[in-house]
Amino acid sequence: MGLLAVGFAARRKEGKVTRPFGNLRPALLACVFCRKNDDCPNKYGEKKTNEKWNITVHYYCLLMSSGIWQRGKEEEGVYGFLIEDIRKEVNRASKLKCSICKKTGASIGCVAPRCKRSYHFPCGLQRECIFQFTGNFASFCWKHRPVQIITSNNYRDSMPCTICLEFIEPIPSYSILRSPCCKNAWFHRDCLQVQAINAGVFFFRCTICNNSDIFQKEMLRMGIHIPEKDASWELEENAYQELLQHYEHCDVRRCRCKEGRDYNEPDSKWEIKRCQCCGSSGTHLACSSLRSWEQNWECLECRGILYNSEDFQKAKKHSLPNTNNVGITDCLLEESSPKLPRQSPGAQHKDLLRQGSKYRRDISTIIMELGFQIKKKTKRLWINKANIWNSALDGFRNQNFNPSHTIEVAYVNENDNFGREHPGSKQEFLCLLMQHLENSPVFEGSLSKNLSLNSRALEENLYYEAGKILAISLVHGGPSPGFFSKTLFNCLVYGPENTQPILDDVSDFDVAQMIIRVNTATNVADLNSVVNECYNYLELIGCLRIITSLSDKYRLAEDILVYHVIKRVQAPFESFKQGLKTLGVLEKIQTYPEAFYSIFCHKPENLSAKVLSDLFTVCTLSDVQALGFWNNYLQAVEDGKSAITMEDLLIFATGCNSIPPAGFKPTPSIECLHMDFPIGNKCNNCLALPITNTYQEFQENMDFAIRNTLRLEKEESSHYFGH
Repeated sequence: MGLLAVGFAARRKEGKVTRPFGNLRPALLACVFCRKNDDCPNKYGEKKTNEKWNITVHYYCLLMSSGIWQRGKEEEGVYGFLIEDIRKEVNRASKLKCSICKKTGASIGCVAPRCKRSYHFPCGLQRECIFQFTGNFASFCWKHRPVQIITSNNYRDSMPCTICLEFIEPIPSYSILRSPCCKNAWFHRDCLQVQAINAGVFFFRCTICNNSDIFQKEMLRMGIHIPEKDASWELEENAYQELLQHYEHCDVRRCRCKEGRDYNEPDSKWEIKRCQCCGSSGTHLACSSLRSWEQNWECLECRGILYNSEDFQKAKKHSLPNTNNVGITDCLLEESSPKLPRQSPGAQHKDLLRQGSKYRRDISTIIMELGFQIKKKTKRLWINKANIWNSALDGFRNQNFNPSHTIEVAYVNENDNFGREHPGSKQEFLCLLMQHLENSPVFEGSLSKNLSLNSRALEENLYYEAGKILAISLVHGGPSPGFFSKTLFNCLVYGPENTQPILDDVSDFDVAQMIIRVNTATNVADLNSVVNECYNYLELIGCLRIITSLSDKYRLAEDILVYHVIKRVQAPFESFKQGLKTLGVLEKIQTYPEAFYSIFCHKPENLSAKVLSDLFTVCTLSDVQALGFWNNYLQAVEDGKSAITMEDLLIFATGCNSIPPAGFKPTPSIECLHMDFPIGNKCNNCLALPITNTYQEFQENMDFAIRNTLRLEKEESSHYFGH
């Protein structure tokens, strides 16, 4: 029986039968195999009772039993298993004792040669046995179950399950599985099983690369049941009905139609024109001064993309209207940029055309221009490495601190009675500072973060300080932030009033569940039930509304979403934005959103051997053999044949785990010295390589020194992350 037989039960047709058991409900009957009353389809499969023969089974208990085969048609017996075969199997199992609960009726046996363990299906789940829902439907006990072999584990920190986004230890186990096609994709077993049941064989695939063949084969091997059925969302009645409806809503800031934004009168100035690029935004012709329906029109987001495209200069045929009745700021799409002085519509359009190439500038060039503000006059910051955040706050809040002065870092130890200080790397300091900022209480979320609402942070003005520190870090050569959500970034660029948050922006589980329940309500009664349950909360946040039709759920869900993600954090946002104005950073972000989006919302790409080889310059008179060992070592690290990672190597030499947008100052270099172990000088970004007789000795010495140095540094500053 192959995979195609697994999901046949999803397509069966129920017939009307008599109930010889009187008032006894089938759900209360025990499975004849495991003798449990539980009705839990996700764990045990669907529970079914053949009332004529007084037999109740869990689908998985029946399917995995070792001594029975499907000999009938789907409508015969139970799931195609004949009644006489089921009785024989129950009789056979009654003579076998479960190796786990010690009770009889263990119908499932381990297929490993010479293994005599038998167990019930629920007991096997509890003891972490693996059941393969494919081929011969084999079962493996906890001693002989298949495992995932990971040849090289470079994951030192927790990683998120790509389904529920909760952090897990990236170590293959029964409950933690790794994707066979994406090495950075990890899952909870339970998350995968629920996903498989909902998606079915046609839609179950890797959440990262969308591979289905390799992914499903591995998941079946590891005991994930993938039913042969259509996805649950495909089976919903009228699931895609809204796709057949045209978008009819005016989205410009100042709608001039007295009948409202949803009014649409064809062949008049109040006809709604949709965005020619995305079709998901609209405007009345009069509200955007369009002379006719044939005239091209794009929404704000699409126009921003067009401005950044290489074909922007060719789009001169699309001119902005020049009229005395409607100003350029009257509509959402022609709103003047906060970076530009107020101009006439025609003048601003010519300015934007002239600046077409400016909108496509490289981020490193932009940050280098910001760096021209930095003066040669230096300001020394005394930093306690065990408490970097508070040390930095004290330094930046000092009345003598000027963000345009060159920053020097000196590390001090509060336990040092002699008050000695050690020169520190500015870029290492900024890198550690950004790591703390990402995990500070001013932000919330797992990977893509939004501003939080923290009363203590507001009281201590930490949102302003966070924006200020981020701006200073970028201009002075710090790393990419990389943790902003698209929603937070759009709020900074286009304003909160022009930004639509999404469900992923909600980090509060209860609020997210409320929005999901509102969105998935199937009738007015269900929707009113949710509103009544959450009445006090909805009233408190000003989102309580009278429900008259099912379509009201969309506006209600949007109101809750906008309140929780945007309106709730209005005060923190304004404070953070003011801090980000330091050294003109916010103005540059709003001028070049496409360039800054890449460093605010995305982590830097993984380092490669070629990138590091090109990054480090070679000092003169270096040992040729050692340089050859260096290139071989980079390739070994990239191939996972070393005990360290590319990031470890860069941290050892520079203090940074990625290349800053503005690059390193000074440029990283390598030199070769007659010594046993490498030395990293983070102040000068210099890596001294040992001169050895063999490559094996070179690699062992490099691995040992880098691994242990980074471990000691992490231990020394470990309690800094707790502040």
